[in-house]
Amino acid sequence: MASPLPQRADALALLHEFTASDSLRKHMLAVEAAMRAYAAHWGEDADRWGLAGLMHDFDYEKWPNAAHAPDAEHPAEGVRLLRTRGYPEDVLQAILGHAPYTGVARETRMAKALFAVDELTGLITAATLVRPSKSVLDLEAASVRKKMKDKAFARGVNREDVTAGAEGIGVPLDEHITFVIGAMRGVAPSLGLAGAPAAG
Repeated sequence: MASPLPQRADALALLHEFTASDSLRKHMLAVEAAMRAYAAHWGEDADRWGLAGLMHDFDYEKWPNAAHAPDAEHPAEGVRLLRTRGYPEDVLQAILGHAPYTGVARETRMAKALFAVDELTGLITAATLVRPSKSVLDLEAASVRKKMKDKAFARGVNREDVTAGAEGIGVPLDEHITFVIGAMRGVAPSLGLAGAPAAG
């Protein structure tokens, strides 16, 4: 019998212990939302997929891995820690696979989805924050595609990974962007993307 999944509350506590950056915390919440949405869409385990999304970067601040070492620092160190906490191996493999430099193949649908939504949520967040409304609720895929073409915008986002990610899950890019925007709308307040307060 499979061991029970770690509780989300425990995962969140660990994430907060390791990650002080508000923007990085919000990034992980955005990826979690997108993973849960795709799991539900495909009839997979949303709690399991959500856990992979929530924890994929929890160790990034502590072990940033500028050298892109495949088996040291992020995400390898974090995965080693999660393994001691009883995280299932398919979740750990997905987390390793989201960083191309680990050399870990993305063999499961969960792993492919995590790679597909990771960079894209960052692009969607950046595209939202430059809007007058500061709201993901009125953001459309066309705006994200336009920003994606602007090389100077959100330089940290790897466009090739966004495109390859969509191909990896077999979803057309515009459809993929629209789907992830929808997932992020569902948790917009926790991402700080529900819009700027109206001037009073």
